[in-house]
Amino acid sequence: MVDRIAGVKGMNDLLPPDSAKWEWLDERVRSVMQRWGYQGVRTPIVEPTALFVRGLGEVTDIVEKEMYSFADRLNGDQLTLRPEGTAGVVRATIEHNLLYEGGKRLYYVGPMFRHERPQKGRYRQFHQVGVEVLGWPGPDVDAEVILLVRALWRELGLVEGQDVHLEINSLGQSAERAAHRQALIAHFEAHASVLDEEALKRLHTNPLRVLDSKHPAVQSVAETAPRLLDFLGADSRAHFDGVRAVLEACGVPYRINPRLVRGMDYYNLTVFEWVTDKLGAQGTVCGGGRYDGLIEQLGGKPAPAVGWGLGIERLLLLLEALGRIPAASVPDAYAIVPDAAAVAPAMVALEALRQAGVRAIMHAATDQGPGSMKSQFRKADASGARYALIFGAEELAAGEVTVKSLRSPSAPQERRALAQVALWAGTLLAGSDNQGLA
Repeated sequence: MVDRIAGVKGMNDLLPPDSAKWEWLDERVRSVMQRWGYQGVRTPIVEPTALFVRGLGEVTDIVEKEMYSFADRLNGDQLTLRPEGTAGVVRATIEHNLLYEGGKRLYYVGPMFRHERPQKGRYRQFHQVGVEVLGWPGPDVDAEVILLVRALWRELGLVEGQDVHLEINSLGQSAERAAHRQALIAHFEAHASVLDEEALKRLHTNPLRVLDSKHPAVQSVAETAPRLLDFLGADSRAHFDGVRAVLEACGVPYRINPRLVRGMDYYNLTVFEWVTDKLGAQGTVCGGGRYDGLIEQLGGKPAPAVGWGLGIERLLLLLEALGRIPAASVPDAYAIVPDAAAVAPAMVALEALRQAGVRAIMHAATDQGPGSMKSQFRKADASGARYALIFGAEELAAGEVTVKSLRSPSAPQERRALAQVALWAGTLLAGSDNQGLA
């Protein structure tokens, strides 16, 4: 026997019926993005490793521990499976001069890859919805992308301030962060005895990351650390106040979290996260912020930008926990075909029904034949279809099909003319089963 080959741990197959949840979510995302005037982009899954090292920062968990990087066997190029979406979109923006005619509102949906310990809601191949708004510097755009997330929550039946909570902060500008950095280093050096190995390693290379530590002792020291908000200059504070003013005008509840720094080095000014208390430790559902220096850092002309990323797996877990995912759609009709002579006329009728918007499937024969009528009816019922279409010899001889309700057994079955499918197709559509056949 040949050994079976299993999939890569933490990279999951997406199969029915779960795939229906993803398709439903995709449709909701596209609907919201189109209403807000955002255009879709798709960038490669594989990018040059240097893109992420330069863009995310060498002293980050992603670059140091989590990237899937390898050398191209043909030419030795250093390549990486993308661990996040922003750097690739910025690279494409620069390469194709997308800002030549002005700013852009972009979004994407796709897989990302990070080598970490798989756990529920956190996988090595995971999927994100991402938004990048390029070319506009104002706090109004920061507020817009946050409001866009709220619009998506509402589309999905989530309630802000109840199911999900907004936390915001400002990281200021580079000079302000530099002053804060020195104060942070001094604070943590004074408590070096309680810092773990990871915090000590980052103390002088990236002390902001120490604020992200999950180590209890380090967290207690971080609680008393100097706050970046206290180092903001007038312009940075005005920008942050501008974001808050729009959020408050639009009725968005939020909490200022002075320890919120995000995990990438490219952020400045506004950062934010939408978090939930419904999923245990996996609290962050969506996060992002402004990254005005990244386009220049990756070789483009200086231009401001802001965006966010949303984890699809984690969002679906939240929606399931709250019972907000609708039941999977089912066929409107299932065709019963007693023998081979019924196949062609059934196919013709189903084509016409599908063109009229009816969701219809046909029973398929096995090597042993089509199966008994009883077994076909069992499969029709198991499919969830509202109606069975019976293409029996008697019906076909009269140019008709029998339509039988599967959800209302007491409803009378009726014959319909095959030549007039377009006239009665609407009676099979979803929501008509309690109305009887017209």
